[in-house]
Amino acid sequence: MIETFFLAFIPIFVAIDAVGVLPLFLSFTEGYTRKERVRIILQSIITALIIAVAFLFLGDLIFRFLGISVGDFMVAGGAVLFCIAIIEIVNPRKRQRMPGKDFGAVPLGTPLIAGPAVLTTSLILATQHGVIVTLVSLAVNIAITGGIFFLSDFLIRIIGDTGAKAMSKVTSLLLAAIAVMMVRKGIFIFIGTTP
Repeated sequence: MIETFFLAFIPIFVAIDAVGVLPLFLSFTEGYTRKERVRIILQSIITALIIAVAFLFLGDLIFRFLGISVGDFMVAGGAVLFCIAIIEIVNPRKRQRMPGKDFGAVPLGTPLIAGPAVLTTSLILATQHGVIVTLVSLAVNIAITGGIFFLSDFLIRIIGDTGAKAMSKVTSLLLAAIAVMMVRKGIFIFIGTTP
């Protein structure tokens, strides 16, 4: 049972990439108070959990009903992330008005935490290891991501204000690159080749 859990846990851990998402979280929440950050963290992990669990049970049905593919899903998610990245690079001082007060839900909760990679991975794992094991793996991974976000204050103290601003610029470019990667993988799915 433990081995089965880790076989489901590790792919989801890699798909979420909590450490990779952390710089984006720091960039989005620069200048926010501790209380505001806690609210954003809770919003992001609750959103991610609800979407991941709902998609686990309804994903195939939704895709068939709407006539969309995993490739469509990845291209759409990548396009949203790319728009956010461009706004961050061009006009970073408007961060608090973009993406709005609910950016814990979008883009943090989805598609950064519960993105196309996590959703499709969970569907595959459910068929291989069972729904219960996959559910537990999702919940544990999302909780770990929330814990990493909660430690962001400590990380900010280590890197300092200047370091946080520098990281903000770099992570905006990283976000754009992640968006392009998602679009590229979606296109490769369309044409039926390996990215």
